[in-house]
Amino acid sequence: MLNIGLEGMMLLGAYFGFLGAYYGHSVWLAYLAGATAGAGASVLMVVLCVWLGLDQIVVGIAIFLAGEGITSVLYQTHFSSTQPSLGAPPNDAIPLLDRIPILGKPINGEFPLFSQPMIVYLGLAFAIALGWMFKSTNIGLNLRAAGEKPEALDAAGVSVVATRSYAALSTGALAGLGGAYLAIATGQFQPFFTQGQGFMAIVIAMLARGRPLGAVAFSLLFGVALSLSTLLQTVGINFAYETDVVHMLPFASIIVALILFARRAYLPPALCLPYVRGAR
Repeated sequence: MLNIGLEGMMLLGAYFGFLGAYYGHSVWLAYLAGATAGAGASVLMVVLCVWLGLDQIVVGIAIFLAGEGITSVLYQTHFSSTQPSLGAPPNDAIPLLDRIPILGKPINGEFPLFSQPMIVYLGLAFAIALGWMFKSTNIGLNLRAAGEKPEALDAAGVSVVATRSYAALSTGALAGLGGAYLAIATGQFQPFFTQGQGFMAIVIAMLARGRPLGAVAFSLLFGVALSLSTLLQTVGINFAYETDVVHMLPFASIIVALILFARRAYLPPALCLPYVRGAR
């Protein structure tokens, strides 16, 4: 499935994750709320696209726009006058590695490479586990076949509809979790503040050719571009038209990556195609 609605799911996850942290005073409650919101939005993708066979791009755009509109209205209704913020999330340093000069030590109190929130380490471990699952388990093989050879999956007695439904729900939950982390990491929520990162995730998946660790590598590349503006300001480097140039950097990095790695970009053969048993 091509989930164009990722951006909207991230926004929903960010807003409800912010609510979970603000009212529940727990980052883990925030992550749970964000993942639940993202999964809830992906139910629309499952029903409309997987079950009814509607156009995935049209439905995805609708979810994206709905996510933007809903979160903006809810925020303006409840928080526009107060604009509350959250405290900084606790960081967990990696013993010994956090003592490495420059890399392990924060720059002016920020950017500690080896002292991150626990969810970051769990995310890396999850990517490794996911890569192993895709290569070495029947579940991973079924997920790959659902996008590459759905007729073969059906012939093996596995439901293509169920497999795609589980995948879509998982994708929505992870997108919502990512949005919740953005709210926790920045300590706030603002309308439209995901800034296209859901669309970046789609490009990353294409460039990584469905490999989770490859996705981590490209995510780090785009993450550097996203955080470069803050780093430059922190170390005191300024240049003309800084705001406009810095806002352009993440998207420029995507264009450069597509130019350099366009040949390795991969789309499953059955992407965006609803599965109908017996149809060719």
